[in-house]
Amino acid sequence: MPRIFTALEIPREQALSLSLLRGGLPGARWIDVENYHITLRFIGDVDFRTADEVVHWLDRIERPSFQLSLTGTGAFGSKKPHAIWAGVSPAPELFALQGEIDRICQRLGLRADPRKFTPHVTLARLRGSKVQDVVEYLSARGNFQTLPFTVPRFVLMSSRDSVGGGPYQVEEAFDLYDPSEDYSFDMSDWQPAKSMW
Repeated sequence: MPRIFTALEIPREQALSLSLLRGGLPGARWIDVENYHITLRFIGDVDFRTADEVVHWLDRIERPSFQLSLTGTGAFGSKKPHAIWAGVSPAPELFALQGEIDRICQRLGLRADPRKFTPHVTLARLRGSKVQDVVEYLSARGNFQTLPFTVPRFVLMSSRDSVGGGPYQVEEAFDLYDPSEDYSFDMSDWQPAKSMW
């Protein structure tokens, strides 16, 4: 079974904006544009039965769609940088969705992710990049920002064996509901069920 994780997809327009950040940093291996995503919860290598159970419970999540924008850039690994990322604007709905997915994974007995959830889009993996080069790259791109976009769904993705950075494949998609639509039940049309007895 491939490695699986839950994520948010990046719309085409925002992905194109991210692609303009590529280049200008020695030692960077840039992520392909079609592999940009925001990881919500890394699940890991699981058997098919566990994967089916994960899908079953993720499908029961009922959360509203919400808006995000991508803003700023940064690096993981201050003394020895190993990745460049674009930041994500804070949104309560994003953290609520991620928290629910995390609780589902914990209830299913999946190992907890030791890293604190820090929403981001990985732009490049670094190998041997000098700290000064990374600092200069980030300072020239610190004011990066995209237009807001609506998040209509989250997905379960898989990654094939590689050094990181894809290729990724969407295995399942889970729609979020539109909070502007009225889901209230109209009692005027309700008729009590006829007794079978």
